[in-house]
Amino acid sequence: MNKAFVKEPDDADDADDDGPPGLPPLPAGSKNYLTPQGYQRLRRELMNLLDDERPKVVETVSWAAKNGDRSENGDYLYGKKRLREIDRRIRFLSKRLDIAEVADPGLHQGSDQVFFGATVTYANAAREQRTVTIKGIDEADSLAGEVSWVSPIARALIKAHEGDEVTLVTPGGVEKLEIVAVRYPDLSAPDSGPGLQA
Repeated sequence: MNKAFVKEPDDADDADDDGPPGLPPLPAGSKNYLTPQGYQRLRRELMNLLDDERPKVVETVSWAAKNGDRSENGDYLYGKKRLREIDRRIRFLSKRLDIAEVADPGLHQGSDQVFFGATVTYANAAREQRTVTIKGIDEADSLAGEVSWVSPIARALIKAHEGDEVTLVTPGGVEKLEIVAVRYPDLSAPDSGPGLQA
């Protein structure tokens, strides 16, 4: 088929930005740090796409292709589009899981130093407190108070101790923050989530 009729760029299959829009890139050469729960969630999503969703869409596209004129066949056109989206997500998840480094924050239980997976309460100069949990890029949810380990706030907090003052550089200037509390999930708690299983 002539490339003039294809809407996708030539390098669509080789695109590195197969992830959701707005997701920060991993620093060059670094591992993709994830909590055990985050790793399991991404792995479940990948297995669901491979074992359940993709085969269903392939079946629908195959059925729709047998129904004649494909140019006006909604099932076929939508199915092909959905198949491209699924394949893009599968590539993204596969790449991210291939370089995943599972770090269990529960191993630092009782420590007052900030590492990956810590829940940190800090106060600014106005004594306003905020609590964040440092998670992996692919699992951090800002609405739940989670920040990725590559975010400026996480980089300012990591390796500091409870009671330390750290410097955060923001577009609005330099801000001094005091670390009020550092917590880690309790490994003995039943809701701390399943461990990593192969």
